[in-house]
Order: sequence, then C-alpha cells, then structure tokens
Amino acid sequence: MKTFLVSLLFVAGLTASAFAQPKSPVGLQLYSFREQFPKDVPGMLAKVRQMGFREVELAGTYGMEPAEFRKLVEKNGLKPISTGASYEDLSNNVPKVLAEAKALGVKYVMCAWIPHNGDVFTLEDAKKAADVFNTAGKLLKDHGILFCYHIHGYEFQPYKDGTFFDYLAENLEPRYCNFEMDVFWVKHPGQDPVALLKKYPNRFPLMHLKDRKPGTPGNNTGHVDVESNVAIGKGDLGIAEIMKQAKKSGVKHYFIEDESSRSMEQMPESVAYLQSLK
Repeated sequence: MKTFLVSLLFVAGLTASAFAQPKSPVGLQLYSFREQFPKDVPGMLAKVRQMGFREVELAGTYGMEPAEFRKLVEKNGLKPISTGASYEDLSNNVPKVLAEAKALGVKYVMCAWIPHNGDVFTLEDAKKAADVFNTAGKLLKDHGILFCYHIHGYEFQPYKDGTFFDYLAENLEPRYCNFEMDVFWVKHPGQDPVALLKKYPNRFPLMHLKDRKPGTPGNNTGHVDVESNVAIGKGDLGIAEIMKQAKKSGVKHYFIEDESSRSMEQMPESVAYLQSLK
C-alpha cells in the first residue's frame, strides 16, 4: 500500500509539472493585472507563478499592509524586485517611501510620472525633478535602496540639440538616480530604444517590455490608448534587437507590462516569444 501511494504521488507530481508553464526569462509588472488583483490577491499571485514568473515589480498592495503582502508574494515563490513611489512622496516624505520599500523587501524604487502642465514638459519641470530625484535617491541609497525614474514619453520633447531626457540623464547623479526604460514610451515619441541603450550604457538597470500594434500613431505626450498594447513579438517595437542590446548595456531586471484589457490572454504568448529568443 505504501509503495502504491508513493507511486501515485510521483505520477501526480509529474502530471502537475507537465502542465506548469516553463520559467519565464523575465519578470512581470503586476499592474498588467490591475483589474483582476483586487478581486483575488492570493489567487492572482498563484496564477502569476503558474504563468512562469519568478520576479515581480509591485503596483500597490491592494489594501494589505506591505509586510503582509510581501509574505504572500514570497509564499507564492515570487521575488519582489521593485515598487513604485509617487513624485509627491519622493518630494515630501522619503522616510515613508523607504519604510514601505523595506517592508516590501524590494531593491528598487521607481517613479513613473513627473507632474507637468497639460501635455507640455518644460525645462523648469525637468530641473525640479532632477532636484527631487537626486535628493530622494541619495537618501534611499544611504539605506540600501536604488532609485529609478520610469520614462513615460514626454521627456523626449525637444530641448536644445536633444531632448529633455538628455537633460535628465546629464543632471541625475548616476550614483543615486538611474532609469527604468519602458520600451513603448521610447519608441512611441519616435526614439530608438537600441540607440538610447547604446548612448547611455548602465543607466537603465530596469526595463518594461511591451509591444505596440503596428500603425499606431506616435506622440510625445505620455498618453495613448492602452489597447494599442499587443502580445510581445506581434508589434512594431523590435523586441528581439532591444533584448540583445539591453544585455550588453547593463539592464538587470526586465518586466512584461501589458496595459491592455487582453493582458491575461496575451501574457502566455508574450512569455513564449521571449523564451524563443536566443
């Protein structure tokens, strides 16, 4: 009887592993499933693991205390790498940002938006952001947390012989402030992610991977119809070449971010495409 039970458990284990998604070569930005998470946090974390993910970038804690949420994330075999912080908190309450980052167990804090008036980004906006990010970045670094600013498209509005992104890259102190490249928000304003990675090596430790429906008109406002997000490999961003250069340029962590309403359906296809890259 004992032998039979052991054999049964062994077969069950093989069956379960046969249906498990192979490990994803990249992580997931949990914002991709922002509609599903509030309805079933434990179930969605289990689903993320089942999809093959091992690293995640957090997008809130869905009403849970940070330490409690971290335990649930880690219980599901997921490693929290980074989390977001608001520009306001980075300006006025870095101790709060630091406490949350420590409780969540992340190595990176990122900010995804610099406040500005309408769709116009100005030199004054860039100067103020550089001051806020350098100050907050040093305080975070002093306590073992690294800061990255997430590119969102409007930084590529023209400034002098380049763009405001060039201004930020020159004026953010690399010891304290680097960048998270969102490949969509580099391509959408008409820039080349591969060229940007070559121009600024080791300034992009984090990267958001997504793809854009061919024919989508670009702009440099930071706004777009989220339904333009398609499964990775189905769009016009040239992900294969970006990935090749990213490895050479010092990107350390990659996260798929699918903002469309089809993210659950598209995610396995995106993972499979990235697995196919050599």
